Parts: sequence; structure tokens; C-alpha cells
Amino acid sequence: MRTVTLAGAVVLLALLVAGSGLVVDTGDGEQLSPVAFDRTLTTGLTGVDVEQAREAGYVVPRGQVFYSQYEYVVGYYGTDALVTGVSHPRHRAQFGRPLAVFVNDLAGTDPALTDEGYVTLPDAAAPGWTRAEDAWFVVGTPARTPAGPTALPFGDRAAARAFAAAHDGSVVDWEGLRERRADRTDAVDHEPPVAERQRWADRTVERAHGTLDRPVSMVVGTDRPAVETAAGRVSPEDAAGDAPAAVVLGEDAPTLAAAVDRAPANTTVRLLAGRYDANLSVGRPLTLAGTGTDTVLDGGGDGTVVTVSSPAVALTDLRIVGVGDANAGQLESDDGSAWDRRIRLTYGYGDAAVRLHDADRSLVENVRIDTPSNGVVALDSDGVVVRETQVTGTDGLSGFMSVLPMYSRMVVEDSRFDGGRDAVYAHYADGTVVRDNHVEDLRFGFHDMYTSDTLVVNNTVRDVNTGIYVMTRPAGNAVVGNDVRNSSVGISTAGTASYVTGNVVANNEVGLSIGTARSTYRGNTVVDNGVGVRSTTMLPTNDVFENDVVGNDRPVSPGTATLESWAVDGRGNYWGAVPGVDRDGDGVVERAYRPTDPVDRNARRSPVANALAYSPAARMFDQFQQAAPGLRRPSVVDPAPLTDPVHPNRLETHNVSVS
Repeated sequence: MRTVTLAGAVVLLALLVAGSGLVVDTGDGEQLSPVAFDRTLTTGLTGVDVEQAREAGYVVPRGQVFYSQYEYVVGYYGTDALVTGVSHPRHRAQFGRPLAVFVNDLAGTDPALTDEGYVTLPDAAAPGWTRAEDAWFVVGTPARTPAGPTALPFGDRAAARAFAAAHDGSVVDWEGLRERRADRTDAVDHEPPVAERQRWADRTVERAHGTLDRPVSMVVGTDRPAVETAAGRVSPEDAAGDAPAAVVLGEDAPTLAAAVDRAPANTTVRLLAGRYDANLSVGRPLTLAGTGTDTVLDGGGDGTVVTVSSPAVALTDLRIVGVGDANAGQLESDDGSAWDRRIRLTYGYGDAAVRLHDADRSLVENVRIDTPSNGVVALDSDGVVVRETQVTGTDGLSGFMSVLPMYSRMVVEDSRFDGGRDAVYAHYADGTVVRDNHVEDLRFGFHDMYTSDTLVVNNTVRDVNTGIYVMTRPAGNAVVGNDVRNSSVGISTAGTASYVTGNVVANNEVGLSIGTARSTYRGNTVVDNGVGVRSTTMLPTNDVFENDVVGNDRPVSPGTATLESWAVDGRGNYWGAVPGVDRDGDGVVERAYRPTDPVDRNARRSPVANALAYSPAARMFDQFQQAAPGLRRPSVVDPAPLTDPVHPNRLETHNVSVS
């Protein structure tokens, strides 16, 4: 042991000498100058907020910071985020101390406020930069960004006073602004907004279900049908009074479309068992109700089978086949980007079993769909419900989307999706709820593009490329209680201010892939994956705590952030048996654990690694790294690892030891 300690001391001394030039400390930072903001690594307001402000022509105050232990310049959207970035202890621990802080200078730009309080500038105006300690900040005015009230920076005190006087505000300096922010008690809410979104989904389903209570106005069959009456099912000849009309296709009406055209609005058309040539259009509120899978709507392989262009249409107890395989159509407008138009063309206007357009509050329930292209597409249709429906796509990835809400808030529940490309692809479909579905053998289970405030809850996903894939710049998404196994990637997230809690990701190549900012990862069970957690972030702003990460070939693959600290309020994650002891009996090991460090990672399996983890040399090196974080490679540290699993019952089902 003496030899090991001496060797460790020699290595440590060498690192001290070699590392002395790696720590970037430029004294007071006077020689540093602001850089173009698009060259910074940005954080602060959500990407959605920034994009909305940009499109509307509103100004978001910005700042940028040079840190002593971080190789990138960090850009902040919003003065609140900037103050937090230079004051929060975790930022200092991970980035080092701020060397220079710059803010926008609105002096001389003639800023104005809209009626809502958003900041606008004349077209030719472009704010420059000034050091934060030389700036003056106007507070207490109606000025705001999409995220809320904001302080506005000015490089000239007189300009700041003039703006404050015009808008009933006051002027503070940089230290005064930091003191105001320190006085606030903004508690971070780590609980996802599940109950509120579930209640909206429940109300939406209940409202859509009202379409199933309509009176029957017509009974359609391919043979002479029986008629539903209060006395039961009788022949048309015996039906009396105001009994529903009995229609035989080929005798009383040439096609199903012709029969449906006769039905009054807000009634039900009952389709008896049989096979119907479809390519049907429904342009008023009707309910089409079959008898189950023996009522078949067949599109003949040409185009969309059922097109709905009215609110409050219901399709229930049917089977739909013969969907066309074309995934192109004519756009109805040139709104949006070229990429967005291409997506609308390829997916939204391609062939589908059911296409709903301007069909708010419609319902697709207990429908079996076999399709080589799309299943149910909802365009500009709010409050649509798809439930208890099964969509079977093509083998491999040649099919398209089982359910596609596009510019539509939707509920997808209690359904099964097998084959094709994506089970649910949400495109600008804010607020969509996807719950209690079973997904298997396709590309993505849930695929989010530019869609915020969703709830993806209690879904079971097996044998896909990526179980849940949140992409682009969304905010406020909640991924809760899902179970993803045997896939390439379990859950992959991007965006900001989101929640990934209570999920099980097991037997995947990568369990959980973190690419968000300012989001919460809590209570997840990450077990038996190739890589347990993969971080792709450059700015360590997420709260990762109270997760069980055990039995993975590699617990963590770090991103490019110099150091990510995964603990909140003195509670980290459960990694199995790790070096250290719980002296206080509070369930927390009194030694930081580094899942990216080969010694710590192998301590529970290797007696040599375990001994080295406890050695004085290792402790000295840990202390040195804390003092000189500039020496670190990208890494993750859990400063408060847990002694016991958060969800032991889940681990027992995987035969993972919890001791």
C-alpha cells in the first residue's frame, strides 16, 4: 500500500506540474471582448420562446459569459438566465468563476414596448455590447419576453433613466440586479404536470364520446339488412313508423358514399357486416358505426379510404384496408418553411386510412387499420381522439405514420401499433397526449417534432429503433411512466424545461439519451442496457437525480460538458454498491461517485479497482480535480450517490442485485 500511495503522489505531482498551464485564468478578464452571439453556446429561454420572439420581431435581452474553466463562451437569452448563470453555485463548480460578463446595450437604439410589453427596435437598430458591471438595468416596467418579465440593459445611465421614467420603472446597477434576483425564491418544480394534462385528455375523450349517442338514421348493408328498432332487429318490411331507413348497396344506393350522403347531420349510419368499396368523404357531423372487424371499408389500394372535413365525425367498430401507397399530394398553401411544406406534402397529404382536415372533436375508436402508408392523419383538427385502435403497417420502415397529428392537439390512447415508420408522429401538435398504448417493430414509438407541452405516459414499446424521440426545439414535454425495451435507444430527448420521470428503459443499446437543457430526469429505472445514460449536452443544466442506473455494460457516456453534477438537494442516483459508506444513516454515500471514471466504474467488480478507489492517492486526485476542473475530460460526477434503489421491485424483475 505504501508503494501505491507513493506512486499516486508522484502521479499527482506530475499532474500538478503538467496541469498548471491548463487552467485558464486571465485575471480580471480585461482583455476579453464579446464575440458574435451565434458563436456562443446558448441557454436561457427555450428555443420555442426565442423562435417565437424572432418571428414576431421582438427583442430578447442577451448576455454572454467567459468562464475560467470552460473553453466555450456561454450565451444567455434573458437577463434572469444570465444572473443565474453567474451566481448559481453549481455553475461555478462546473464552469469556474466568471471572467467577463457582457450584456446588450440598448442605449441609442430607441426601444419601445408593445401593448403586451414586448420590446421592439427600429429596423435599422442593432444593440451592441457592454460589460455588465458598466451597465444600467431598467426593472419594474411592463417589459417582457415570451418567458415573462425582464430587465432591460443600457450602457448609458441617462438612457436607462429616460426609459424607466417613460415606463414607470427604476434603474439598478449590475450588483443591484443580482441582489434582486437573489432575493427571489423561485423553487424548481421537479414534478411533471401529469394530472392537469390527463384531465384535459379525459375531458376531450368524454366530449368526443358524445358522438356515439346519436340516433340511427340509416342501416346500410351489402345484402338485405335487418333494421335496428326499439323492438330489436327486424326486417325492413316489418319495421314500422320512424324506423331507420334500410339501404342495400347496389339496389337502393350505388355506393356507400351515396348512401352516406342521404343521412341527416348529427345521426348515426349503421354499417352491417360486409365489405364496402370506400374512398369515402364525410363533410358533415355523422357517426359511422360498424359491427367490428367484419365491417370492412376497402379503398381498393387507391388513395385515402375515408376523408373527413367536418367537426364531430365518429368512426367506430370498423376495419379499413386497401389504403393507397402514395405519400404525396397538393399543398393547400405556401405557409411555413420549405422543409415544413415538404413534411406536409409527404406525410400530411399522402394516402391514409383516415384523413381528418378541419375536423375538430372527431373520434376514431375501435378501428382496425392495415396500411402501407399512413393510418390516421389529423390536419388542423383540435381535440381529435384515437382510441382502442390497431394500426398494422408494412414490415421494416417502408410504411409511414400510424397516427399523425399535424397542427392538431390530439389524444391517442389504448391503441396498438405494429410495423411501419412511426407509431405517433407529432408535428406542431402542442399539448398532444399519448397514453397507454402498445408499440412494436417500427422506427420510432413517439416522434416529436416542434411540439411542446405533450404528455407521453404509460406506453409500452418493444423492438424499435428509438422508443420515444423528442427532437428539434420543444419545451415543457413530459415523458412519464413508459416502458421501453429491446430497442436501439430507449428514450432520447431534446429541447428545454421538460420532464423524464418514472420510466423503465431496459435491454436497449442505449437506455436514456439526454440532449435537453434545464430539464428533470428523476425516478427512472435504467437497467441492462449497453450504455445506461448517454449525455449529449454541452451545458450541464439538467437535474438528474433519484434514478436507478444499474447492470448496464457502461453506466454513462458523457457529453462534451467539462463536468456534469447529477444530484439535487443532497440526493443523487443509485448505481449499485459504490465505494464509500453512509455514516449519517441518511441513505447517501459520503463519497462522490464518478460513473465515467474507470476506477469507480469497476470498483464493485474488481477487488483491485475497489482498493484503488479507497486509496489515499485516489482521494488526493479527487480533491485536486475539484480544485482544478480545467484538467477534466468530459465527465459525470454524482456527489451524493444513494445506498438503496429508488424502485427495488423493478430491479428484482431483472435479477439485478440491490446490495
